[in-house]
Amino acid sequence: MGLVWACCCSGVPLWAQNGVCLAGSEIAGMGSGPYGQMIEWPFVCEDEASGAQPADCDCGLQPSSPGCAGERAVRAEQLPAVATRVSAAESDSVVPARKRQGMDEMWGTDRQRSGNRQSADRGHLFEWGNYAMFIHWGLYSQLGNRWHGKTYYGIGEWMMNEGMAGADPKEYMATASTFNPEHFDADAVARLAKEAGMKYIVITSKHHDGFAMYDSKCNPFNIVKATPFGRDPMKELAEACRKYGLGFGFYYSHNQDWTAPGGSGGPTVDEAGNARTFDDYFRDKCLPQVEEITRNYGDIELIWFDTPGGMPEKYARQLVEVVRRNQPGALVSGRVGYGLGDYLTLGDMEVPLENIDGLWESVDVTNDAWGYAWYDQNWKSPQQILKNLVSTVARGGTYMMNVGPDGKGDIPEFAAASLRASGRWLKRYPQVVYGASPSPWGHALPWGDVTRQGNRLYLCVYEWPRSGKLFLPGLQTPVRKAALLKGNKRKRLHCTQEAGWTCLSLPERPDETLVSVIELQLDGDDIRVETVQGLDPEWGLQELSVKFAEARDCRVRKASWMEKFGEWKHRYCTDNLHEGGRLVFTVDVNRPGTYQLEVTARGEGRKVWRVETDEGKMVQNQQGVASLFCNRPLGWIRFDSPGRHTLTVTQPEGGAADLASVSLTPVTME
Repeated sequence: MGLVWACCCSGVPLWAQNGVCLAGSEIAGMGSGPYGQMIEWPFVCEDEASGAQPADCDCGLQPSSPGCAGERAVRAEQLPAVATRVSAAESDSVVPARKRQGMDEMWGTDRQRSGNRQSADRGHLFEWGNYAMFIHWGLYSQLGNRWHGKTYYGIGEWMMNEGMAGADPKEYMATASTFNPEHFDADAVARLAKEAGMKYIVITSKHHDGFAMYDSKCNPFNIVKATPFGRDPMKELAEACRKYGLGFGFYYSHNQDWTAPGGSGGPTVDEAGNARTFDDYFRDKCLPQVEEITRNYGDIELIWFDTPGGMPEKYARQLVEVVRRNQPGALVSGRVGYGLGDYLTLGDMEVPLENIDGLWESVDVTNDAWGYAWYDQNWKSPQQILKNLVSTVARGGTYMMNVGPDGKGDIPEFAAASLRASGRWLKRYPQVVYGASPSPWGHALPWGDVTRQGNRLYLCVYEWPRSGKLFLPGLQTPVRKAALLKGNKRKRLHCTQEAGWTCLSLPERPDETLVSVIELQLDGDDIRVETVQGLDPEWGLQELSVKFAEARDCRVRKASWMEKFGEWKHRYCTDNLHEGGRLVFTVDVNRPGTYQLEVTARGEGRKVWRVETDEGKMVQNQQGVASLFCNRPLGWIRFDSPGRHTLTVTQPEGGAADLASVSLTPVTME
């Protein structure tokens, strides 16, 4: 976990540069960050091999670095903590800040294990259906990211967190008296999921705010007893799912409960002033509520626990035992903690670059947030939804797409429209997703991605080639038939070989406006593919991640950060190439020629990169970088012959920077 600094002027985490917050005040003990003189809030950087910080010091710097703050640094889990303005002479007396876990750390480290499923009777819709609806809905939905007249940008279900509004828990709880989602129509929600092509629904029964969206008998802070609505929408939705043949499941925040005495992040005493522990919370609220949601709503497809954090393993085991006893056919999410779940859940809003073995899912949002936010109109288009869905299935996973109904219970129409449009495509091409196996290439291709059914490959073309030719690198199994699909109609395609690549001749224009599908029937089920990255004659290679390079004397890490609070982004990068290391990319060149070379990087100041091929061709150039990842052109480089080649990237000058990827774009001379 990298450093997070809180502004000593405003008391909130801010970007900082050279030890000065954006308001202009010095920050105690701040020194060089992981990529130059900048430290970003919030910054997560895990060593790919070990998951460990490269430095022993808590601040993430080398202990001997000037300005190393030791235990004084405020980490992402300490959002309420504020760095105090002190002089360098006084800094040794600063009291270490109290440590708490950050949002990403609360997901749990053992969520990264492969699935633990022991029964083939569980998880059919998860494993075969590959597509589901996530619903975040609660008291926060009527707030819509407003608190005391001010808009807070980020994920509204965290309004009580200091990273958002820092809302007073009792005042937040009082908003239940006006929560009346009178427009909620369970039938319409289930019908939308059906029309979208989703196979089950998972909805928040209780989020971190502690408010139950069902009729809980063990705690009155719920939608039936505490609001004028007075109905149990979970019961209505469970029935609607059965009507439409959909699976039904619950999200439940088992560790964090910010309003229940004893819950993680909650008060430590009850209303009478008596001390309350996590054991009290677990016995009086958490365990009874999990009993309720697994007993009272019919067959459950899945229980999606969240943010186990540091809760002791014994509690997680008890919850899993309850699910197994009451719902033997239900899956348990990996975020229950301690490797006890049936499958892996990636980080929020993450589609992986490479195939992942075992059962796993990617969870994503239709805009930028989970719960409803009044301002958030940054909707994913039908094409973007399909790209994310297909590429998740192509990596071997299940895709769960979130919607956030508003305070009246309505799903925003733009979200519904995109889901319906992508669902109409999915109805035409169900074989691309349902029951599909991952791509034999193990990664995306320059023009799109691939899923598989037996000896058939489904090429999903995101970018239609202007040349009229689609190139497949490394396919060694002969192609029997090739056809461009339009629903149930097929148009035969001519297939040839060019420099060891399979080449398909395509019509000038696609029949599909979203994603075109080509079916290849191969000679047998033993599909053999060379998985090396192919330099496409038309598209080249765009943003080829450093994850695909051989790292020599340098490290490749996964960096995760939030654009807005809770809006996660993820990239692999190397941050110490300037120390003499090399990144070696191997590519398969179909056509010799000249290519425009770019790097994607972030940092501060000017950096020099050198890129050299195995044929002795070289580009070296200096470019400025900034705090956000951006593409920087280096120049033209040429390949003289087709076949396997290497690109070696070094950084001879300029100091630390995060290098994420390289791009090669064909230069057309005619």
